[in-house]
Amino acid sequence: MGFEIIEKMNADELKEYIRSLLWSFRLTDAFWFIKVEDRFGIAAAEELNAGVWAKVGQLGARDILKRFGPFEKGPKGVWQAYSLFPWTIIADYEVEEKGNELIVSMPHCPPQEGRLKHGKGEYICKHMHGAEFQNFASVIDPNVKVECLFAPPDSHPAECFCKWRFYAV
Repeated sequence: MGFEIIEKMNADELKEYIRSLLWSFRLTDAFWFIKVEDRFGIAAAEELNAGVWAKVGQLGARDILKRFGPFEKGPKGVWQAYSLFPWTIIADYEVEEKGNELIVSMPHCPPQEGRLKHGKGEYICKHMHGAEFQNFASVIDPNVKVECLFAPPDSHPAECFCKWRFYAV
């Protein structure tokens, strides 16, 4: 069957199919983590998750650069590329431009909110997103660095789970 079914879809059907793919992507990520946590513990799940997302960030950036690039240099160009990354559409980041840097925050985090809703507590995501963001940025513009301002396990305000700084060196 392959891509033939997609080629026959109209614009509305394609949009709905993309929504379905993103929902499946989110479920796969969530249940992968939960199953690893159930079998091997939270520390193992966090460690494996960091390794997976470090690689996903790098490979995702390569694919986006190949399909949609080139992008402008600097943090804005990195974020233009990252806006095409599937997780960005799901996560709904807030981005604030401050000179030649970007402050990226996440007021609502679907994985953390889901864990809290089910009484699991937050998991440590600081290392995972740090590696993901930095590896992604390095592919798009090696001069862009990423600094974590706060992310779990750090304390954070109730209205924001994490905050990151993208800047050029």
